[in-house]
Amino acid sequence: MISRDQFGRTIEYLRVSVTDRCNFRCLYCMPERGMTWLPRADLLTYEEIAAVVGELAPLGLRRVRLTGGEPTIRPALETLIGMLSAIPGIDDLAMTTNGVVLGAKAGVYRTAGLHRVNVSVDSLRPDRIARIARRELGFDPVATLAAAEAAGLAPVKINTVVMRGINDDEIEDFARLTLDRPWHVRFIELMPVGALRDLTWEHVVPSDEVLDRISTVGALETPLAPPRGNGPARVLSLLGARGTVGVITPLSHTFCASCNRVRLTADGRLRTCLFGDHEVNLRDALRAGEPLAPLFRDALAGKPREHALLEMRVGGLRALSQVGG
Repeated sequence: MISRDQFGRTIEYLRVSVTDRCNFRCLYCMPERGMTWLPRADLLTYEEIAAVVGELAPLGLRRVRLTGGEPTIRPALETLIGMLSAIPGIDDLAMTTNGVVLGAKAGVYRTAGLHRVNVSVDSLRPDRIARIARRELGFDPVATLAAAEAAGLAPVKINTVVMRGINDDEIEDFARLTLDRPWHVRFIELMPVGALRDLTWEHVVPSDEVLDRISTVGALETPLAPPRGNGPARVLSLLGARGTVGVITPLSHTFCASCNRVRLTADGRLRTCLFGDHEVNLRDALRAGEPLAPLFRDALAGKPREHALLEMRVGGLRALSQVGG
């Protein structure tokens, strides 16, 4: 069965936030202090997450991504990965992580059934990583990416939020990573939302400027085969490179017309737009033994045509970590 929303978009992709907590406090994602965490009893258990995915898979869901907060801080995450990988119809199981524990756990996650990872890396410099994350956890992003590749979590993707005056001088360095390694860097336009008003429109680096900067490293071309799960990114490659570069542009070039995703929050709300306020409570229905299919269809019927970020309406979010980004 294929599920479509009210505008005819096929919805096949679920981003699952397994926790609202994180071991970083990144400038663009969370306030440094003052967050109120969800009570443990409100969080979906692994069994409940698997039950939601199991009920939605026959409705056309085929791609799942684990997010947070930081998903790897939830204990024994490989248990959930194993549950989800066993669900018929789910043929792509991915995770977005800050990478702090990935070097040690990559093989465990792959064995459990995880297919691939996106690693959030906003700098290649240890001191700058600590300033952006506002935490000093001492990890080497390049070594982490290499460990993920060695474990078979491919394609390995790098998510880099570009912030003017903060890390935009590393655009070329990130692009050079793709020359000799089969890695795929995604430069993401900053989204100054919620309580994160220290970052403003002045910090946004438009994607066209990012591509101009990358072109100083070498000629850009369209790759013959973009990496799996390329989503909303515009993907290019440096001539002769093993990997790719791409830009994700929620501000300068919105991609709402091709949106194929919904989000499950850590407390079981199905959110139909990252920057909207439309959501449906699946947790209470699940715990009451009620079927989820009617709620899923109702949710898709209310999915908005486009987000309202350009108008700075963000559905009551204080932080992106609340909905998994």
